[in-house]
Formats: sequence, C-alpha cells, structure tokens
Amino acid sequence: MKLTISILAATFAAIAFGETCTSCKAEPTGAVGRWAIQKPGAFWLGICDKGAKPEASLLWGGGSPNAQYDIKIDGANATMKQRVGKDRYRLTTVKANGKEADITFQTYNDKGEPQGNPEVVKAKRIPAVPPAPDVSKAVLGKPINLLADGIDGWESMNKGNYFGWSVKDGVLSNRIKRKPNGKPDGSSANIVTKRRDFFDFKFSYDVRVLPGCNSGVYLRGIYEIQVLDSYGRRVDKHNMAALYGRITPRVAAEKPANEWQHVDVTLYKRHLTVVLNGVNIIDNAPVLGCTGGAITSDEFVKGPIYLQGDHSDADFRNMVLTPIEK
Repeated sequence: MKLTISILAATFAAIAFGETCTSCKAEPTGAVGRWAIQKPGAFWLGICDKGAKPEASLLWGGGSPNAQYDIKIDGANATMKQRVGKDRYRLTTVKANGKEADITFQTYNDKGEPQGNPEVVKAKRIPAVPPAPDVSKAVLGKPINLLADGIDGWESMNKGNYFGWSVKDGVLSNRIKRKPNGKPDGSSANIVTKRRDFFDFKFSYDVRVLPGCNSGVYLRGIYEIQVLDSYGRRVDKHNMAALYGRITPRVAAEKPANEWQHVDVTLYKRHLTVVLNGVNIIDNAPVLGCTGGAITSDEFVKGPIYLQGDHSDADFRNMVLTPIEK
C-alpha cells in the first residue's frame, strides 16, 4: 500500500512537470535540470529539486513524459523509479558532470532482481529557457509553400511501410491501411518534408480532423502540435493543437470532426504560440523539451516538418512556413 501511495503521489506531483518546473529559468547544477538523452528518438529526463518533494519525469520514446517515484537527489547524483510492468520497475541512475551526464537504466522485478543488462547512455544538459521573446520584433524571411511541389516535396519516414499520402487539388491527404475490422493495422507511414533546414518560424495550415482522428504536426521533427478529434472534451495537454504532453491549451477552441480548422504556430527562441481557429490557446509559453515521437531530443538543430501518419486519416492544406531569420 505504501508503494502504491508513493507512486500515485509522485504521479500527481509530476503531472504538470513540463509546465510548472521552471527551475529551468536559471542554470541548474548537479543532477537537477533537464537532460537530452543521447539515444535516437525522443528520450528526455527532467529533474526538479523541490526540497522534500522532488519531481522527475522521463520521456521514453513515445507518449508523454512519465512521472517517476522514490526520487533521491544528492548533488551530482540522482536515482528514481518507474513502473514498467505489473511486477517490474525501471531504476534510473544519473551521474552528472557539468553539462553532461551518464545515465544508467536497469529493470528489476519486485524481488529486486535485475532483469536483463543495464543500459548506460550519455546525456547533455539542456540550457535554461531564455525570457519570453517579443515576437513583434522577429525578422521574417520569405514564406515557403510546403505543398508547392505536391507530394514530391515530402518523403516517407518509414521505408517499406504502406504509403497512404497523396496531394489533390491542393489538399494533402492520408488514408491509412486498415485491418478487416476497420482498425489501423499500424503499417502506415509518417511523412517528412525533404527540406530539413527549418529552425524558428511562423507556420500556418488548415487541417480537417476526420472522426476519431489522431495525428500530429512535428515542428523541426521535435515538437508535436497535436491533431485530434477532441471537440467537446475538457481542456487537456493531449487535445487538438496542444504541444503534446507538454503544454495544455488555455481554452478549448477546436471544431467538430470533418470541418476545416486553421492553426497558426510561432516557434521562436524556445517559446511557442498557437492560435487555433482564431483563438490564442498557447501564448508565448516556454518549451521545456521534445515530445514523444520526436526524431531527436536535441532542440538546437535545424529540422523538417513531419506529419504523423500511422494512427488515422487526416487532411491538410494551405501549409505555409515563414522562417524567422532573427
């Protein structure tokens, strides 16, 4: 019972880690801070020292950052746990050395017996988030129509997977491969722009969310702006146009399925603004880490726009990206 209570308490405390643990505003020391784990994909660790109630959250490839429990911080060292099965947990051990850290992941059963071999990886400290920028002073470059070359401007991220993407009359559509029962069979491809040199920008697009839709627009391949049939739901950090698992929209502004919806995104100096259907739902908020499904946890590299295509059908049009030059 004590273990269950401690897990629930840790989960509750870390639910909003990505939005509230802004010890990120000052350069942290020791093990405390946010770490870009050097594994291909979305692997990220955040540790927030709140004295007797430290918080930690681990992003393991997909989904959202997961709350850790039994967190212990001792200067440059830290340990924490996460349930990864009915009778198993993962122990994460951090040994920081300035801007780098060695992180060890080891799974144990509830008898304390190791399961498999430990994995040791390097991590880089993510610098403190700068103050919110004045977006009105951003210097814009020339707008880029991402659909100007039709489907030829895009390529599959999953070679060999079913490719259900096409462009007709200016609309980029995805129709996934399904099982006989109508459910996704998981073999459909994500797509990515052939241009991979984007960094800060303004990006606008229309999206038609089909019934039951679950897709996503990844900025630089790192940050997912959610695409979801969430009309009528309570505001949540997994809903339409949220920064998936990271930033909760201030208000719900989505439309019902099958209607075109307009999204304006500004990514500038590690801050995000999202306007959905004319309503400002994320206002120059700090971005504290990559989201699940990212191609990398390194937030300081240029990258493409990628669209999630393995979950469900969706349509896009009027996709215009305007670089911010400074």
